[in-house]
Amino acid sequence: MILKLNDKTLLTSKNYSNGHWIDSDDGTLLEVINPADGKLFAQVARCGSSETNRMISAAHEAQKKWSQSLVKERAYMLGNWFRLVMENKEDLARILTQEQGKPISEARAEIVYGASYIEWFAEESKRVYGDTIAPPSNDKRIMVVKQPVGVVACITPWNFPIAMLTRKIAPALAAGCAVVCKPANATPLSALALVVLAERAGFPKGLINIVTGKTSEIGAEMTSNKLVRKLTFTGSTPVGKKLMSACSNTVKRTSMELGGNAPFIVFDDADLDKAVSGAMISKYRNAGQTCVCTNRILVQHKIYDEFVSKFKSECEKLVIGDGQKETTTIGPLIDSNAAEDVKSLIEDAKIKGARVELGGNICDLGDNFINPTILSNINTSMRVFNEEIFGPVAPIIKFETENEAIELANQTDFGLAAYFYSRDIGRVYRVSEKLEFGIIGVNEGIISNEMAPFGGIKESGNGREGSKYGLDDYLEIKYVCVGGINE
Repeated sequence: MILKLNDKTLLTSKNYSNGHWIDSDDGTLLEVINPADGKLFAQVARCGSSETNRMISAAHEAQKKWSQSLVKERAYMLGNWFRLVMENKEDLARILTQEQGKPISEARAEIVYGASYIEWFAEESKRVYGDTIAPPSNDKRIMVVKQPVGVVACITPWNFPIAMLTRKIAPALAAGCAVVCKPANATPLSALALVVLAERAGFPKGLINIVTGKTSEIGAEMTSNKLVRKLTFTGSTPVGKKLMSACSNTVKRTSMELGGNAPFIVFDDADLDKAVSGAMISKYRNAGQTCVCTNRILVQHKIYDEFVSKFKSECEKLVIGDGQKETTTIGPLIDSNAAEDVKSLIEDAKIKGARVELGGNICDLGDNFINPTILSNINTSMRVFNEEIFGPVAPIIKFETENEAIELANQTDFGLAAYFYSRDIGRVYRVSEKLEFGIIGVNEGIISNEMAPFGGIKESGNGREGSKYGLDDYLEIKYVCVGGINE
Protein backbone atom coordinates (compact mmCIF):
# COMPACT_ATOMS: atom_id res chain seq x y z
CA MET A 1 0.00 0.00 0.00
CA ILE A 2 2.09 2.90 -1.32
CA LEU A 3 0.48 6.20 -0.38
CA LYS A 4 2.08 9.24 1.18
CA LEU A 5 0.46 9.68 4.59
CA ASN A 6 1.47 11.56 7.70
CA ASP A 7 0.16 8.64 9.80
CA LYS A 8 0.69 5.32 8.03
CA THR A 9 -1.09 3.42 10.81
CA LEU A 10 -4.40 4.67 9.40
CA LEU A 11 -4.03 2.10 6.61
CA THR A 12 -4.91 -1.37 7.86
CA SER A 13 -5.81 -4.66 6.25
CA LYS A 14 -7.58 -6.09 9.30
CA ASN A 15 -11.17 -5.96 10.51
CA TYR A 16 -12.14 -4.58 13.93
CA SER A 17 -13.96 -6.94 16.28
CA ASN A 18 -14.59 -6.47 20.00
CA GLY A 19 -11.68 -4.07 20.35
CA HIS A 20 -9.22 -6.26 18.40
CA TRP A 21 -7.86 -6.07 14.87
CA ILE A 22 -8.47 -9.44 13.23
CA ASP A 23 -7.83 -11.41 10.05
CA SER A 24 -10.56 -13.51 8.45
CA ASP A 25 -11.08 -17.00 9.87
CA ASP A 26 -10.05 -18.63 6.58
CA GLY A 27 -7.20 -16.19 5.87
CA THR A 28 -8.66 -14.97 2.58
CA LEU A 29 -8.29 -11.39 1.40
CA LEU A 30 -10.41 -8.85 -0.45
CA GLU A 31 -8.73 -6.80 -3.18
CA VAL A 32 -9.08 -3.02 -3.26
CA ILE A 33 -8.59 -1.51 -6.74
CA ASN A 34 -7.68 2.10 -7.53
CA PRO A 35 -10.38 3.11 -10.06
CA ALA A 36 -8.12 5.73 -11.64
CA ASP A 37 -5.62 3.19 -13.00
CA GLY A 38 -7.32 -0.16 -12.39
CA LYS A 39 -4.39 -1.41 -10.32
CA LEU A 40 -4.41 -3.30 -7.03
CA PHE A 41 -4.00 -0.83 -4.20
CA ALA A 42 -4.52 -2.94 -1.08
CA GLN A 43 -5.94 -6.13 0.38
CA VAL A 44 -8.12 -6.44 3.46
CA ALA A 45 -9.56 -9.33 5.45
CA ARG A 46 -12.39 -11.15 3.67
CA CYS A 47 -14.67 -12.10 6.54
CA GLY A 48 -18.04 -13.83 6.57
CA SER A 49 -20.88 -15.03 8.77
CA SER A 50 -18.82 -16.47 11.64
CA GLU A 51 -16.82 -13.29 12.20
CA THR A 52 -20.01 -11.20 11.89
CA ASN A 53 -21.79 -13.38 14.44
CA ARG A 54 -19.02 -12.83 16.97
CA MET A 55 -19.07 -9.08 16.37
CA ILE A 56 -22.82 -8.97 16.95
CA SER A 57 -22.43 -10.87 20.23
CA ALA A 58 -19.67 -8.50 21.33
CA ALA A 59 -21.80 -5.48 20.39
CA HIS A 60 -24.71 -6.90 22.37
CA GLU A 61 -22.58 -7.14 25.52
CA ALA A 62 -21.00 -3.71 25.02
CA GLN A 63 -24.37 -2.10 24.40
CA LYS A 64 -25.69 -3.16 27.81
CA LYS A 65 -23.12 -1.03 29.62
CA TRP A 66 -23.02 1.76 27.05
CA SER A 67 -26.79 2.26 27.29
CA GLN A 68 -26.31 3.05 30.98
CA SER A 69 -23.51 5.54 30.39
CA LEU A 70 -24.01 9.21 31.12
CA VAL A 71 -24.83 11.33 28.10
CA LYS A 72 -21.89 13.57 28.99
CA GLU A 73 -19.61 10.55 28.62
CA ARG A 74 -21.02 9.75 25.19
CA ALA A 75 -20.72 13.37 24.12
CA TYR A 76 -17.13 13.53 25.35
CA MET A 77 -16.01 10.46 23.40
CA LEU A 78 -17.82 11.52 20.25
CA GLY A 79 -16.15 14.91 20.61
CA ASN A 80 -12.76 13.22 20.86
CA TRP A 81 -13.49 11.27 17.70
CA PHE A 82 -14.57 14.41 15.85
CA ARG A 83 -11.33 16.19 16.73
CA LEU A 84 -9.20 13.22 15.65
CA VAL A 85 -10.99 12.99 12.32
CA MET A 86 -10.45 16.68 11.66
CA GLU A 87 -6.79 16.48 12.68
CA ASN A 88 -6.28 13.63 10.19
CA LYS A 89 -8.39 15.13 7.41
CA GLU A 90 -5.64 15.12 4.78
CA ASP A 91 -4.66 11.49 5.32
CA LEU A 92 -8.27 10.35 5.32
CA ALA A 93 -8.91 12.26 2.11
CA ARG A 94 -5.89 10.66 0.42
CA ILE A 95 -7.08 7.18 1.37
CA LEU A 96 -10.61 7.96 0.23
CA THR A 97 -9.54 9.26 -3.18
CA GLN A 98 -7.17 6.35 -3.75
CA GLU A 99 -9.90 3.73 -3.31
CA GLN A 100 -12.97 5.67 -4.49
CA GLY A 101 -11.59 7.95 -7.21
CA LYS A 102 -13.23 11.30 -6.45
CA PRO A 103 -11.13 14.48 -6.74
CA ILE A 104 -9.02 15.18 -3.67
CA SER A 105 -10.83 18.48 -3.09
CA GLU A 106 -14.14 16.62 -2.90
CA ALA A 107 -12.59 13.99 -0.63
CA ARG A 108 -11.46 16.69 1.80
CA ALA A 109 -14.96 18.14 1.75
CA GLU A 110 -16.42 14.71 2.50
CA ILE A 111 -14.18 14.29 5.55
CA VAL A 112 -15.41 17.59 6.94
CA TYR A 113 -18.99 16.69 6.07
CA GLY A 114 -18.70 13.27 7.70
CA ALA A 115 -17.07 14.73 10.80
CA SER A 116 -19.89 17.23 11.14
CA TYR A 117 -22.29 14.37 11.95
CA ILE A 118 -20.03 13.18 14.75
CA GLU A 119 -19.92 16.70 16.19
CA TRP A 120 -23.67 17.20 15.75
CA PHE A 121 -24.69 13.99 17.50
CA ALA A 122 -22.15 14.53 20.25
CA GLU A 123 -24.26 17.57 21.10
CA GLU A 124 -27.64 15.97 20.36
CA SER A 125 -26.90 13.07 22.72
CA LYS A 126 -27.74 15.46 25.57
CA ARG A 127 -31.18 16.20 24.16
CA VAL A 128 -33.01 12.88 24.21
CA TYR A 129 -36.14 14.11 25.93
CA GLY A 130 -39.23 12.26 27.13
CA ASP A 131 -42.68 13.52 28.16
CA THR A 132 -45.08 13.73 31.05
CA ILE A 133 -48.65 13.36 29.84
CA ALA A 134 -51.85 14.45 31.56
CA PRO A 135 -53.22 11.30 33.29
CA PRO A 136 -56.72 9.83 32.86
CA SER A 137 -57.30 9.97 36.63
CA ASN A 138 -55.70 11.59 39.67
CA ASP A 139 -54.26 8.31 41.00
CA LYS A 140 -52.09 7.78 37.91
CA ARG A 141 -49.13 9.40 36.24
CA ILE A 142 -48.09 8.87 32.62
CA MET A 143 -44.46 9.14 31.52
CA VAL A 144 -42.84 8.57 28.16
CA VAL A 145 -39.14 7.71 28.01
CA LYS A 146 -36.83 7.04 25.07
CA GLN A 147 -34.34 4.18 25.25
CA PRO A 148 -31.72 2.86 22.79
CA VAL A 149 -33.05 0.36 20.27
CA GLY A 150 -30.12 -2.02 20.81
CA VAL A 151 -27.47 -3.43 18.45
CA VAL A 152 -27.48 -1.66 15.09
CA ALA A 153 -26.24 -3.20 11.84
CA CYS A 154 -24.98 -0.61 9.35
CA ILE A 155 -24.42 -1.25 5.64
CA THR A 156 -22.88 1.61 3.67
CA PRO A 157 -22.05 2.31 -0.01
CA TRP A 158 -18.84 3.18 -1.84
CA ASN A 159 -19.75 6.64 -3.14
CA PHE A 160 -19.37 8.42 0.22
CA PRO A 161 -17.48 5.86 2.34
CA ILE A 162 -16.74 8.23 5.24
CA ALA A 163 -19.88 10.33 5.43
CA MET A 164 -22.34 7.45 5.02
CA LEU A 165 -20.68 5.67 7.93
CA THR A 166 -20.54 8.61 10.35
CA ARG A 167 -24.20 9.43 9.56
CA LYS A 168 -25.07 6.02 11.02
CA ILE A 169 -22.48 5.34 13.71
CA ALA A 170 -22.64 8.77 15.37
CA PRO A 171 -26.40 8.83 16.11
CA ALA A 172 -26.34 5.17 17.14
CA LEU A 173 -23.61 5.80 19.71
CA ALA A 174 -25.25 9.02 20.84
CA ALA A 175 -28.50 7.15 21.49
CA GLY A 176 -26.73 4.45 23.51
CA CYS A 177 -26.49 1.72 20.86
CA ALA A 178 -23.60 -0.44 19.67
CA VAL A 179 -22.85 -1.03 15.98
CA VAL A 180 -21.63 -3.67 13.55
CA CYS A 181 -20.78 -2.04 10.23
CA LYS A 182 -20.31 -3.46 6.74
CA PRO A 183 -18.69 -0.90 4.38
CA ALA A 184 -18.72 -1.47 0.63
CA ASN A 185 -16.07 -3.92 -0.58
CA ALA A 186 -14.83 -1.35 -3.09
CA THR A 187 -13.98 1.16 -0.34
CA PRO A 188 -13.20 -0.59 2.96
CA LEU A 189 -10.03 1.34 3.80
CA SER A 190 -11.80 4.61 4.61
CA ALA A 191 -14.05 2.85 7.11
CA LEU A 192 -11.16 1.02 8.75
CA ALA A 193 -9.13 4.25 9.03
CA LEU A 194 -12.11 5.96 10.59
CA VAL A 195 -12.32 3.25 13.25
CA VAL A 196 -8.58 3.47 13.96
CA LEU A 197 -9.38 6.99 15.10
CA ALA A 198 -12.51 5.86 16.99
CA GLU A 199 -10.35 3.42 18.95
CA ARG A 200 -7.98 6.25 19.84
CA ALA A 201 -10.96 8.33 20.97
CA GLY A 202 -11.51 5.83 23.79
CA PHE A 203 -14.72 4.02 22.91
CA PRO A 204 -15.14 0.76 24.88
CA LYS A 205 -14.34 -2.48 23.10
CA GLY A 206 -17.23 -4.14 21.32
CA LEU A 207 -19.08 -0.87 20.80
CA ILE A 208 -17.90 -0.38 17.20
CA ASN A 209 -17.18 -3.33 14.92
CA ILE A 210 -16.20 -3.29 11.23
CA VAL A 211 -16.55 -6.33 8.98
CA THR A 212 -15.54 -6.54 5.29
CA GLY A 213 -15.71 -9.34 2.76
CA LYS A 214 -18.42 -11.86 1.94
CA THR A 215 -21.38 -9.58 1.35
CA SER A 216 -24.14 -12.17 1.15
CA GLU A 217 -22.94 -14.03 4.26
CA ILE A 218 -22.52 -10.85 6.28
CA GLY A 219 -25.90 -9.51 5.20
CA ALA A 220 -27.66 -12.78 6.00
CA GLU A 221 -26.17 -12.83 9.49
CA MET A 222 -27.12 -9.22 10.13
CA THR A 223 -30.71 -9.67 9.00
CA SER A 224 -31.32 -13.02 10.75
CA ASN A 225 -29.51 -12.53 14.06
CA LYS A 226 -32.03 -11.76 16.80
CA LEU A 227 -29.51 -9.67 18.73
CA VAL A 228 -29.58 -7.07 15.94
CA ARG A 229 -32.57 -4.85 16.60
CA LYS A 230 -32.12 -2.33 13.81
CA LEU A 231 -30.59 -2.35 10.34
CA THR A 232 -29.70 0.87 8.54
CA PHE A 233 -28.75 0.71 4.87
CA THR A 234 -27.71 3.17 2.18
CA GLY A 235 -27.67 1.78 -1.35
CA SER A 236 -29.84 0.66 -4.23
CA THR A 237 -33.58 0.19 -3.99
CA PRO A 238 -33.55 -3.49 -5.11
CA VAL A 239 -31.03 -4.41 -2.40
CA GLY A 240 -32.91 -2.32 0.16
CA LYS A 241 -36.13 -4.21 -0.58
CA LYS A 242 -34.37 -7.55 -0.06
CA LEU A 243 -32.93 -6.40 3.25
CA MET A 244 -36.30 -5.12 4.45
CA SER A 245 -37.89 -8.44 3.56
CA ALA A 246 -35.17 -10.40 5.37
CA CYS A 247 -35.46 -8.18 8.45
CA SER A 248 -39.20 -8.83 8.67
CA ASN A 249 -38.58 -12.35 10.01
CA THR A 250 -37.30 -10.86 13.27
CA VAL A 251 -39.27 -7.60 12.98
CA LYS A 252 -36.19 -5.40 13.07
CA ARG A 253 -36.39 -1.64 12.83
CA THR A 254 -35.05 -0.51 9.45
CA SER A 255 -33.83 2.77 7.99
CA MET A 256 -33.39 2.83 4.23
CA GLU A 257 -31.74 5.55 2.14
CA LEU A 258 -32.20 4.16 -1.34
CA GLY A 259 -32.06 5.21 -4.98
CA GLY A 260 -32.99 8.55 -6.46
CA ASN A 261 -34.07 10.14 -9.72
CA ALA A 262 -33.74 13.82 -8.89
CA PRO A 263 -35.32 16.41 -11.16
CA PHE A 264 -33.66 19.83 -11.51
CA ILE A 265 -36.26 22.32 -12.74
CA VAL A 266 -35.31 25.71 -14.20
CA PHE A 267 -38.25 28.08 -14.60
CA ASP A 268 -38.09 31.03 -16.98
CA ASP A 269 -38.00 33.54 -14.09
CA ALA A 270 -34.87 31.94 -12.57
CA ASP A 271 -31.47 33.56 -12.27
CA LEU A 272 -30.00 31.58 -15.16
CA ASP A 273 -26.35 31.87 -14.19
CA LYS A 274 -27.06 30.64 -10.68
CA ALA A 275 -29.20 27.82 -12.07
CA VAL A 276 -26.35 26.69 -14.32
CA SER A 277 -23.91 26.84 -11.42
CA GLY A 278 -26.30 24.85 -9.21
CA ALA A 279 -26.88 22.25 -11.91
CA MET A 280 -23.13 21.84 -12.45
CA ILE A 281 -22.32 21.07 -8.84
CA SER A 282 -25.40 18.94 -8.35
CA LYS A 283 -24.89 16.89 -11.51
CA TYR A 284 -21.14 16.41 -11.76
CA ARG A 285 -20.05 16.19 -8.12
CA ASN A 286 -18.39 12.80 -7.58
CA ALA A 287 -18.75 12.20 -11.34
CA GLY A 288 -22.51 11.99 -10.89
CA GLN A 289 -22.22 9.08 -8.43
CA THR A 290 -24.43 10.66 -5.80
CA CYS A 291 -27.88 9.52 -4.68
CA VAL A 292 -29.15 13.11 -4.52
CA CYS A 293 -27.44 14.36 -7.65
CA THR A 294 -29.42 15.79 -10.52
CA ASN A 295 -30.71 13.04 -12.80
CA ARG A 296 -33.05 14.96 -15.11
CA ILE A 297 -32.78 18.66 -15.95
CA LEU A 298 -36.13 20.23 -16.86
CA VAL A 299 -35.89 23.67 -18.49
CA GLN A 300 -38.79 25.95 -19.47
CA HIS A 301 -39.05 26.48 -23.21
CA LYS A 302 -38.32 30.24 -23.28
CA ILE A 303 -34.87 29.84 -21.73
CA TYR A 304 -34.08 26.31 -22.94
CA ASP A 305 -31.55 27.19 -25.66
CA GLU A 306 -29.76 29.76 -23.51
CA PHE A 307 -29.52 27.33 -20.58
CA VAL A 308 -28.11 24.54 -22.76
CA SER A 309 -25.52 26.92 -24.22
CA LYS A 310 -24.38 28.21 -20.81
CA PHE A 311 -24.43 24.75 -19.26
CA LYS A 312 -22.35 23.29 -22.09
CA SER A 313 -19.83 26.10 -21.77
CA GLU A 314 -19.34 25.34 -18.06
CA CYS A 315 -19.11 21.58 -18.66
CA GLU A 316 -16.30 22.10 -21.13
CA LYS A 317 -14.23 23.58 -18.28
CA LEU A 318 -14.29 20.34 -16.26
CA VAL A 319 -10.90 18.64 -15.91
CA ILE A 320 -11.15 14.86 -15.99
CA GLY A 321 -8.37 12.77 -14.47
CA ASP A 322 -6.84 11.03 -11.46
CA GLY A 323 -8.45 12.37 -8.30
CA GLN A 324 -5.10 12.67 -6.52
CA LYS A 325 -4.17 15.57 -8.83
CA GLU A 326 -5.20 18.93 -7.41
CA THR A 327 -6.32 20.16 -10.85
CA THR A 328 -8.82 17.33 -11.38
CA THR A 329 -12.48 18.29 -11.05
CA ILE A 330 -14.06 15.04 -12.21
CA GLY A 331 -12.63 11.59 -11.54
CA PRO A 332 -13.32 8.04 -12.71
CA LEU A 333 -16.38 5.95 -12.05
CA ILE A 334 -15.94 3.27 -9.40
CA ASP A 335 -15.23 0.48 -11.91
CA SER A 336 -15.59 -0.57 -15.55
CA ASN A 337 -18.99 -2.18 -14.94
CA ALA A 338 -20.33 1.17 -13.73
CA ALA A 339 -18.89 2.86 -16.82
CA GLU A 340 -20.50 0.27 -19.11
CA ASP A 341 -23.86 0.78 -17.37
CA VAL A 342 -23.66 4.53 -17.98
CA LYS A 343 -22.58 4.01 -21.57
CA SER A 344 -25.60 1.74 -22.16
CA LEU A 345 -27.90 4.48 -20.86
CA ILE A 346 -26.37 6.93 -23.33
CA GLU A 347 -26.75 4.48 -26.22
CA ASP A 348 -30.39 3.82 -25.33
CA ALA A 349 -31.10 7.55 -25.36
CA LYS A 350 -29.35 8.01 -28.72
CA ILE A 351 -31.31 5.16 -30.28
CA LYS A 352 -34.55 6.76 -29.08
CA GLY A 353 -33.73 10.17 -30.54
CA ALA A 354 -31.53 12.01 -28.03
CA ARG A 355 -28.96 14.44 -29.36
CA VAL A 356 -25.45 14.45 -27.85
CA GLU A 357 -24.54 18.05 -27.07
CA LEU A 358 -21.26 17.13 -25.36
CA GLY A 359 -19.28 13.98 -24.54
CA GLY A 360 -21.16 10.72 -24.83
CA ASN A 361 -18.20 8.35 -24.76
CA ILE A 362 -15.53 6.72 -22.62
CA CYS A 363 -12.51 8.96 -22.09
CA ASP A 364 -9.13 7.88 -23.40
CA LEU A 365 -7.75 7.98 -19.84
CA GLY A 366 -9.15 4.49 -19.17
CA ASP A 367 -12.19 2.25 -19.06
CA ASN A 368 -13.49 3.81 -15.82
CA PHE A 369 -13.62 7.36 -17.18
CA ILE A 370 -16.76 8.73 -18.89
CA ASN A 371 -16.51 12.16 -20.47
CA PRO A 372 -18.98 14.70 -19.02
CA THR A 373 -22.04 14.30 -21.21
CA ILE A 374 -25.05 16.46 -22.10
CA LEU A 375 -28.05 14.97 -23.90
CA SER A 376 -30.92 16.99 -25.36
CA ASN A 377 -34.20 16.08 -27.10
CA ILE A 378 -35.06 13.74 -24.23
CA ASN A 379 -38.39 11.93 -23.96
CA THR A 380 -39.99 9.91 -21.17
CA SER A 381 -39.41 6.54 -22.85
CA MET A 382 -35.65 6.81 -22.42
CA ARG A 383 -33.84 5.02 -19.61
CA VAL A 384 -32.03 8.25 -18.66
CA PHE A 385 -35.43 9.69 -17.73
CA ASN A 386 -36.60 6.69 -15.72
CA GLU A 387 -33.47 5.22 -14.15
CA GLU A 388 -30.83 6.51 -11.77
CA ILE A 389 -27.84 7.33 -13.97
CA PHE A 390 -24.99 7.38 -11.42
CA GLY A 391 -22.58 8.91 -13.88
CA PRO A 392 -21.62 12.26 -15.48
CA VAL A 393 -24.59 12.38 -17.87
CA ALA A 394 -27.06 15.29 -17.93
CA PRO A 395 -30.31 14.72 -19.88
CA ILE A 396 -32.09 18.04 -20.56
CA ILE A 397 -35.86 18.14 -21.15
CA LYS A 398 -37.93 21.07 -22.41
CA PHE A 399 -41.26 21.88 -20.73
CA GLU A 400 -43.97 24.49 -21.26
CA THR A 401 -45.89 25.09 -18.02
CA GLU A 402 -45.39 24.84 -14.28
CA ASN A 403 -47.90 22.00 -14.01
CA GLU A 404 -46.12 20.07 -16.76
CA ALA A 405 -42.80 20.45 -14.93
CA ILE A 406 -44.30 19.12 -11.70
CA GLU A 407 -45.92 16.21 -13.52
CA LEU A 408 -42.66 15.28 -15.24
CA ALA A 409 -40.68 15.64 -12.03
CA ASN A 410 -43.05 13.36 -10.09
CA GLN A 411 -43.15 10.77 -12.88
CA THR A 412 -40.87 8.36 -11.00
CA ASP A 413 -41.11 5.70 -8.31
CA PHE A 414 -38.30 7.47 -6.46
CA GLY A 415 -38.64 10.39 -4.09
CA LEU A 416 -35.31 11.36 -2.56
CA ALA A 417 -34.21 14.82 -3.75
CA ALA A 418 -35.52 17.47 -6.14
CA TYR A 419 -34.29 20.94 -7.11
CA PHE A 420 -35.81 23.97 -8.78
CA TYR A 421 -34.82 27.54 -9.55
CA SER A 422 -37.35 30.37 -9.48
CA ARG A 423 -37.59 33.93 -8.15
CA ASP A 424 -41.40 33.85 -7.90
CA ILE A 425 -42.23 33.50 -4.19
CA GLY A 426 -45.66 32.05 -4.90
CA ARG A 427 -44.14 29.45 -7.21
CA VAL A 428 -41.55 28.56 -4.57
CA TYR A 429 -44.32 27.54 -2.16
CA ARG A 430 -46.52 25.87 -4.77
CA VAL A 431 -43.81 23.74 -6.33
CA SER A 432 -42.15 22.84 -3.01
CA GLU A 433 -45.44 21.48 -1.72
CA LYS A 434 -46.34 19.56 -4.89
CA LEU A 435 -43.00 17.84 -5.53
CA GLU A 436 -43.10 14.28 -4.17
CA PHE A 437 -39.61 14.15 -2.68
CA GLY A 438 -38.16 14.09 0.82
CA ILE A 439 -35.56 16.81 0.15
CA ILE A 440 -36.17 19.97 -1.88
CA GLY A 441 -33.47 22.42 -2.93
CA VAL A 442 -34.84 25.82 -3.95
CA ASN A 443 -32.27 27.96 -5.77
CA GLU A 444 -29.64 25.66 -4.29
CA GLY A 445 -27.73 22.74 -5.80
CA ILE A 446 -26.12 21.38 -2.61
CA ILE A 447 -28.58 20.54 0.14
CA SER A 448 -26.85 18.05 2.46
CA ASN A 449 -25.78 19.14 5.94
CA GLU A 450 -25.83 17.65 9.41
CA MET A 451 -28.53 20.02 10.70
CA ALA A 452 -31.21 18.97 8.20
CA PRO A 453 -33.17 15.69 7.97
CA PHE A 454 -31.84 13.62 5.06
CA GLY A 455 -34.08 10.95 3.55
CA GLY A 456 -36.66 10.08 0.94
CA ILE A 457 -40.20 8.93 0.33
CA LYS A 458 -41.80 6.38 -2.02
CA GLU A 459 -39.19 3.82 -3.15
CA SER A 460 -36.32 6.03 -1.99
CA GLY A 461 -36.65 4.65 1.50
CA ASN A 462 -37.70 5.50 5.03
CA GLY A 463 -36.23 7.20 8.07
CA ARG A 464 -34.10 10.32 8.35
CA GLU A 465 -30.42 10.93 9.00
CA GLY A 466 -29.00 14.06 10.56
CA SER A 467 -30.87 16.90 12.32
CA LYS A 468 -32.77 16.69 15.60
CA TYR A 469 -34.81 13.89 14.04
CA GLY A 470 -31.76 11.74 13.40
CA LEU A 471 -31.74 10.13 16.84
CA ASP A 472 -35.34 8.96 16.60
CA ASP A 473 -34.51 5.96 14.41
CA TYR A 474 -32.16 4.67 17.11
CA LEU A 475 -34.57 5.06 20.02
CA GLU A 476 -37.59 3.14 21.27
CA ILE A 477 -40.48 4.98 22.92
CA LYS A 478 -41.59 3.43 26.20
CA TYR A 479 -44.80 4.41 27.97
CA VAL A 480 -44.80 4.07 31.76
CA CYS A 481 -48.05 4.29 33.72
CA VAL A 482 -47.61 4.70 37.47
CA GLY A 483 -50.75 3.91 39.43
CA GLY A 484 -51.75 4.02 43.07
CA ILE A 485 -50.50 7.55 43.57
CA ASN A 486 -53.26 8.41 46.09
CA GLU A 487 -53.13 5.15 48.09
